[in-house]
Amino acid sequence: PAPAEAGRAPGPPDGGWGWVVLFGAFVSIGFAYAFPKGLAIFFKEIQDFFGTSYSEIAWISSIMLATTYGAGPISSILVNRYGSRPVVMFGGLLCGVGMISASFCTSILQLYICVGFITGFGLALNLQPSVIIIGKYFLKRRPLANGLAMAGSPVMLCTLAPLNQFLFDNFGWRGSFLILGAILLNCCVAGALFRPIGAGTALVKTQVAEEEKDALKGKITEGGPMENKTEEEGGKDCFEKVNQYLDFSLFKHRGFLIYLIGNVLMFLGFFAPIVFLAPYAKHTGIDEYSAAFLLSILAIVDMVARPATGVIANSRWVRPRIQYFFSFAIAFNGACHLLCPLASSYTGLVVYSSFFGLAFGMVCAMLFETLMDLVGAARFTSAVGLVTIAECCTILLGPPIGGILIDTFGDYKYMFIKCGAVMVLAGTFLFIMNYYNYRMLAKEEKERKTKEEDPKSVKTENEGKKNWNKDSTQDGPELEPLREEGEGVKKEMNGT
Repeated sequence: PAPAEAGRAPGPPDGGWGWVVLFGAFVSIGFAYAFPKGLAIFFKEIQDFFGTSYSEIAWISSIMLATTYGAGPISSILVNRYGSRPVVMFGGLLCGVGMISASFCTSILQLYICVGFITGFGLALNLQPSVIIIGKYFLKRRPLANGLAMAGSPVMLCTLAPLNQFLFDNFGWRGSFLILGAILLNCCVAGALFRPIGAGTALVKTQVAEEEKDALKGKITEGGPMENKTEEEGGKDCFEKVNQYLDFSLFKHRGFLIYLIGNVLMFLGFFAPIVFLAPYAKHTGIDEYSAAFLLSILAIVDMVARPATGVIANSRWVRPRIQYFFSFAIAFNGACHLLCPLASSYTGLVVYSSFFGLAFGMVCAMLFETLMDLVGAARFTSAVGLVTIAECCTILLGPPIGGILIDTFGDYKYMFIKCGAVMVLAGTFLFIMNYYNYRMLAKEEKERKTKEEDPKSVKTENEGKKNWNKDSTQDGPELEPLREEGEGVKKEMNGT
């Protein structure tokens, strides 16, 4: 652990060992996002092996993605309790065990359990801690750091797509799953790089807090009888214990609710086009390697788009209004899917993959940055957990609904139209509601300034009260997330 001076909460270094942590997050996030997409290479062959439909085989990726997102609160609780490093290492171990077990499966149901639930839960323990620790190591360069870390997904996808096809041709899908399980164990190595910040300070403050709590309980016991307050205090302690790991007061946060509703709607059409891109290419008569190469093209463009989006989002023109940029990226993504049915040749699919990779990279690069911009670094860990558990439902249903449309109409275009329409709707909703949110924030800030100036004009001779009013106003709720972002991070960097 990094040495920390007692009594001083270290701030984010914005460099140093943070770049090593960023590399570990790059690997961990890359596997968490790219692995479910890379498995689509095996779907056609697994479908023929078990004699299943498109919708049944799509449940493998859906269950894996839904488990990855649905286990977000569990991952957040474990990170708050044990830190990012052991959680990511344990997640890497689960990923390896799940894929190795999947190589011995004899039914599609067993694949749901091994690949969907076990490997998906391991990926969840890789994703959230990696995103959280970036916010602890970076502040000024955080959008850039998030963009670079999210670039792990296209890099891994670009590698996994041809690698999976090569493994299948030489070892079959069972041997490929066995080898992929061994590759996923590298997440344990990535997790070992996540050195915590301020472990010593966190321990000291925790001990002090426990001593103060014990002393307070002793005073209450001496001051009066405890029989009438036992149940009330027990319930309060239970609520505080749960709220310590998951801050449910976020559901009263206007910006958080707007983000949550928009993202839940967006994920209904976010992953299905990637899952069915390679099968769609094979369905049109394109050979296996060319179909897999479409995913590589998408990943290469995505690889460039994510850090570039991070640089743009970090600029002084975009960062104060990053929510608008995020809304545009979602609507642009949906427009690409709506135009996909016009691509009838391999060249058209290459063009679609290129624009899809650009739009996909823009959305992923800002997915967590916009959330932290809304709620602040202090409440980000809880926000990630609550958002992912809400998103898992639409993530679970997205690809199977697309598979049902393919089975019903015998054509992929209806699946792409459905995904495109949903994402355009989500982007439009976020743009309108974020405009409303910014207007309300400006109005609330104006009212605060008015209330702040009134006591000053009445009590100008009392400087003490004037300063007290000013300080109490500054300690109010965040109106502009970027304004108090630095203070929130400094308070939370101690690990508590």
